[in-house]
Amino acid sequence: MSDEHYDLAIAGAGIVGLAMALAANKKGWRTIVVERDAVQSGASIRNFGFVTVTGQAQDLTWTRARRSRDIWADIAPRAGISIQHQGVVYTAEREEALSVLEEFAHGPMGGTCELLSAGRLANRMPFAGPNLRGGLWSPHELRIDAREAIPKLTRYLSERRGVDFAFGTAATGVEPSRLQTSRGIIEADRIVICPGTDRFSLLPHAIASHRPRLTKLQMLRLAPQPRGWRLPGAIMGELSLLRYLGFADCPSLPALRARLEAEEPLSLTHGIHIIMVQNADGSIILGDSHQDAEGTDSFYATAIEAEIMAQAARLIRLPVRDILERWTGHYPVCDAPTVIDFPMPGVCLLMVTGGTGMSTAFALAEEALEGFKP
Repeated sequence: MSDEHYDLAIAGAGIVGLAMALAANKKGWRTIVVERDAVQSGASIRNFGFVTVTGQAQDLTWTRARRSRDIWADIAPRAGISIQHQGVVYTAEREEALSVLEEFAHGPMGGTCELLSAGRLANRMPFAGPNLRGGLWSPHELRIDAREAIPKLTRYLSERRGVDFAFGTAATGVEPSRLQTSRGIIEADRIVICPGTDRFSLLPHAIASHRPRLTKLQMLRLAPQPRGWRLPGAIMGELSLLRYLGFADCPSLPALRARLEAEEPLSLTHGIHIIMVQNADGSIILGDSHQDAEGTDSFYATAIEAEIMAQAARLIRLPVRDILERWTGHYPVCDAPTVIDFPMPGVCLLMVTGGTGMSTAFALAEEALEGFKP
């Protein structure tokens, strides 16, 4: 590896590292990506594959999500990645939630969304829960299967765009123009560190300055539903309105929060909000919960699973509820949704610190590349 010289070396082959490789390749930069594991196995494949636009904070996150959605739409067919479905329905069971959705729809980010009465929601989702009062349809989202998409994107970058990959190769140190690895030193004009949840191996002081902490989540996959039973898009519930900052300025949100705190304390304690997406084979990906991982173990909790299933049942009448797979995941969070830091000349620390990697990484990578000095 010491005989090679690159324009850019990237440590980390999750979605952030892959997005950086794509952005660099578009500039004509010779690029290598090193990954300590034999295959991607972290947060980039343990998620919904849901590129969320509507509901993102009305700042750079919303802008990045729209840009990243467009890049996904362009790159997916080139890489053989199928778009499983498009759009999202935010559902409302309580009057306060319906008011939040109405206020959002009349705001600056909701103009292209469609309010759904109870009847129109039932027409779009014949299997909707009986107590739903209505909802909001957004056409902007894309959903891919993360476990399929990440390997296919890797192969596309390698085979079609000439990006070099070194899996099973740990990055052990970094300095300007030199990335030290378990297989030797890589010489590169620019280096990007995409550490994911690893806060201590590379650039620990720079990472610590942003005060990241870890969030643990639980997700599961249900067996395929009957032939012909399809979700119209991703499905989300009222609890999501509290978590997505795009709804934060809606005047009715405090009233909804107060009611949910009184009526759904268990879900709020475990940071549960419902996202439901469907795979091409008819199986359902369902989740998720959010807990401070610094103070919890890494094991799966059946009590949290039961609450997720109970909340989902209020939104959708699922014909098949058999669980095929269960898993936990972790991702970093801090006060800002992303970190773009240049702790030394020619070295960039790049992190998504709010669980929006699939939704914003492509745009974030383009921004980060512009931060390198000529």
